[in-house]
Parts: sequence; structure tokens; C-alpha cells
Amino acid sequence: MKIVTVIGARPQFVKAAMISKAIGKQNAADGKHGIREYILHTGQHYDPNMNDIFLTELGIKTPDWQLHCGGLSGNAAMLAEMLIGIEKALLECRPDGVLVYGDTTSTLAGALAASRLQIPVLHVEAGLRSFNRQMPEEINRILTDHIASLLFCPTCRAVRNLAREGITDGIFHTGDVMYDAALAFGKIAEDRSGILFALGLQPRKYRLCTVHRAENTNDPERLAQIVRALVEIATSACPVIFPLHPRTERCLRKYSLNAAAASCEALRMIDPVSYLDMIMLEKNAETVLTDSGGVQKEAFFHGTPCITLREETEWVETVEAGWNQIAGFRMEAIIECLGNKPEKTGISEYGDGDASGKIVRAIVRCHENSLL
Repeated sequence: MKIVTVIGARPQFVKAAMISKAIGKQNAADGKHGIREYILHTGQHYDPNMNDIFLTELGIKTPDWQLHCGGLSGNAAMLAEMLIGIEKALLECRPDGVLVYGDTTSTLAGALAASRLQIPVLHVEAGLRSFNRQMPEEINRILTDHIASLLFCPTCRAVRNLAREGITDGIFHTGDVMYDAALAFGKIAEDRSGILFALGLQPRKYRLCTVHRAENTNDPERLAQIVRALVEIATSACPVIFPLHPRTERCLRKYSLNAAAASCEALRMIDPVSYLDMIMLEKNAETVLTDSGGVQKEAFFHGTPCITLREETEWVETVEAGWNQIAGFRMEAIIECLGNKPEKTGISEYGDGDASGKIVRAIVRCHENSLL
């Protein structure tokens, strides 16, 4: 069985690494049902600190196809170039399925290209909904789910979301692949990462912030409010560490917000960090502030409270369990959330750390039963 895995952005690297490891275990256990995996990297994340380091640390093999779509201006141009490159690769390989992850432009491009060639689409992290169709990610995930033949859901709520949209076939509640990764790489990060020493940080005596979503970075007022909040909460006793996504860095310059951010020494803007360094920063922060869906979950996995810089989240379980608060972008709301201390409970439905194995075994069974 041949599968093409389409990746392009940081969260996809992490998930793909876990699935690739599970494929290796499955092949070792049952050679007659061997899966031959090919990797196609769209180049959506083209910064070396968000690409090369991640692939190396996660043990992802050199991609079989490397596109270079990350430097293109505009989502339409990026999607068009991805479709051309992915279609060419699929025609060359003729796989039995195309594996896509999450909700990025790379996800949708992989699903569309495969669908046009009548190749089954396998969607990991299916069924998530923020119910905000102004977000490109929401459109990407909805379209991909309605294209996919097999849908691997991390939560029961995701399964229900699909049922409400009339999708009831080919659905598997597997748990969360990102939880697998948190378990697999948490100890490795402690052994290998020197980021806390390099930045002179003490555990629980700093806050970590990431901002990259278009809804925040492309709106000067929203980004300005977030920067003002970070300046307000950053102190010498509890600085804010702010790894800058390339898009965020460009927008800070474009909207002349660099000076405001740089005026506060305790707001420490740094280059993007590697995956293992990010784990260590998440595990040891007093609080994480982010607009990233993946970072929200990683904060929970590592026992760190989170404040979400959006008006909603697809990871509702983290809010219901008290680990995550929805602040939006306004300075007052962000500061108010920092002062809250919600009661926290556990979340069981993210699985037992074997979501990747469950996904691979489901793919093998479906292939055996001619459902792919």
C-alpha cells in the first residue's frame, strides 16, 4: 500500500512524525500489509527555524517531493502552486491514499489534488470546528472533511460535528496525535533543550506568547492591542517570551509596532524556536498566551494554563476543563484573564497516547477490506 503524506506547517510536522513512527511499527509487526509512505513538503513554512530544525528533531525523512510555495504572496497563489505541484507528484506516484493533517492551506491543497485524481483522502484531526467562517482554517477543515474518505477525530465533539454536517461514514475517534507527541518528546526535550539556560529563565517565572493567525496579524488594531497587553504584563520578575512568526514580524514592521514592543525590555522578542525548545518553553511557563490551536493543546498536555488570543477555539474541552480562557485581542480582556484562576479538571478523550497507532491500524483494515 502506498500513501503520500502532505505536510507544510509546524503542527503537521509533529503529527506526521508520530504517524510515520506508527507506520514503521506496523510494518515491523505485519510485513505483509506494509505501508510505503512518501512525504511531500509544500514549503508552506519556509523559515529554517520553522522547517529544517523541526524535520531533523522529529526524525522525519527527507521529503520525496519538496515544493517551494511558502514565499508566495496571498493564499490564492500559494494554493494554486501547491495544487500544481501535488498533482504532479500524485500522478507520478499513484498512491492508494493521501494523508493530510489539520487545517492549513497545505491540508486543503492535498485534499483537492487527491480528490481531482480520485485518490482517497485520509484526514487526521477531522471534525474540529470553531464556527467562525472568517478564519481561513475553518474553511480549510470543513472542505477537507467533506472531501475525505477516512476521518480521524481527536475528540467525541469532533465526531458529533461531522454528524451534524451529514458525515457519518469512515469516521474514527482515535484520540489526539499531538498527545502522542507530547508524551514521546517531553522527556527528550528535557534532556536535549538548553533554551531556558540560554534565555536565563526560571521555571514558572516567565510567560510565553505566540501570535500568527491572519485575523490578528493582518488587523493593525488587533495586533496593536495584543502588543499593548504584552507590554503591560511583561515585568523583570516575569518577562514575556515572544518567538516571532515570520508573518508577525513583517506585520509589526508594517504597522510600525516594533518601537512599542521594543520599548519594554521585559517583552523579549526572539526568533522562532525549534520543536524541543518550544516544548520546554511551554512546559515551564507560568502562562501561555497564543492564537495557535496546537499550542493551546500543548499547554494543557504540559500542565500550563493558557489564554487564547481569539474569540473562539476549536479545542473547547480545554476551556471546559479550566485550562484555557478565551480572551480575544483586547488588552483589558487579556489582563483580566491573567488574573483569573479557574478550577481545573482532566480531559480524558484526547486518548491514551496511541492515537497514531489506532490511525495506522484503521488505514490497514480499510485497505484490507477494499474501503480504500
